Amino acid sequence: MTPRFDLIGIVTADMAASLAFYRLLGLDVPDGSDGEPHVEAALPGGLRIAWDTEETVRSFNSGWHAGPRGSGRVGLAFLCDSPGDVDAQYAALTGAGHEGHKAPWDAFWGQRYAVVADPDGNEVDLFAPLA
Repeated sequence: MTPRFDLIGIVTADMAASLAFYRLLGLDVPDGSDGEPHVEAALPGGLRIAWDTEETVRSFNSGWHAGPRGSGRVGLAFLCDSPGDVDAQYAALTGAGHEGHKAPWDAFWGQRYAVVADPDGNEVDLFAPLA
């Protein structure tokens, strides 16, 4: 049997803060899970997204260490309903205290685009077609 892609995993230093961020983006994260060491949520199309605390990862991988904060190797992007929705989502996230990395702009490739950081510094893209 061929393996199939099933899960996107995020290691977080602050579970509650990370889950709050992704709830703002509309993910259906289970209520009452903010203090858990591992949390999963279903995504459209059958994929799952999961969060593990740094302590959880160290419990099964003693050689793991929290590298530099931030992103660069994994990209997460959320399709918004419209260009105006990109602006609204960016405003809601930055208004909730999350760091904006790139304010909404009309990209040359035909999308309204913005970039905001989750609580662990992972860059999350927000986008919508311009036409």
